[in-house]
Amino acid sequence: MKAVVLAAGKGTRLQPLTNDKPKALVEVDGRPILEHCLDSLYELDAEEFVLVVGHRKEQIIGHFGDEYRGVPITYAHQREALGLAHAVLTAEEHVDDDFMLMLGDNVFNANLDEVVARQHEDHADAAFLVEEVPWEEASRYGVCVTNDDGDILEVVEKPDEPESNLVMTGFYTFSPAIFHACRLVQASDRGEYELPDAIDLLIHSGRTISAVPAEGWRVDVGYPEDRARAERLVRAERGELGIDELDAAEQAELSSVTSAEDGD
Repeated sequence: MKAVVLAAGKGTRLQPLTNDKPKALVEVDGRPILEHCLDSLYELDAEEFVLVVGHRKEQIIGHFGDEYRGVPITYAHQREALGLAHAVLTAEEHVDDDFMLMLGDNVFNANLDEVVARQHEDHADAAFLVEEVPWEEASRYGVCVTNDDGDILEVVEKPDEPESNLVMTGFYTFSPAIFHACRLVQASDRGEYELPDAIDLLIHSGRTISAVPAEGWRVDVGYPEDRARAERLVRAERGELGIDELDAAEQAELSSVTSAEDGD
């Protein structure tokens, strides 16, 4: 499968870290966030990286060139910051089959392979990794509304009053049907074309959507404190930080990785 990575963001909330670089090149543990993304996708046997770039795109192109770890890179230019659904559409001409999608501001150590497997096994039009977050943080994400059986009925992008604390994590697989859905999306109150709205259209049109509960950890690097948290987790996995140097939530995330690996 090809892997599309959305890396066009400015990272306004990450200032001053983004004063002289795009969000995707902010370093976590001495390496750009985008490198962490590409490493995760490389482990999933991505056959090509399609990087959607925009703000300071020349810095990203200059850093990565035309390949990463032997996997070719194609660049798609999002000329205006009009939302994730709009960003996905900029990659359409480079994708002709099922593909992986990752938001380029996330650092993962999670069961991404299960999402890819679910896409194939269910012949789904979309599969994505979901996790529960503290209720006060849910409005930062695409929120999944479920029924009593846990089936996803609706997804809502950054709601003011979330109906659920189950959110999408920034890793998905899609069939090309997502492109048609993205074209049908109307601009939100924020003036953007939201990816959760496109997924919601797939759900309501009867398409097969699979959700995979996250095991492990991921950090959405939206603020400087998120970057610091990602660095602590990466360093702890290498044994450079003791478990007692992490907070309770971070300890639980590392434990879930260990449990998942033991289950394998």
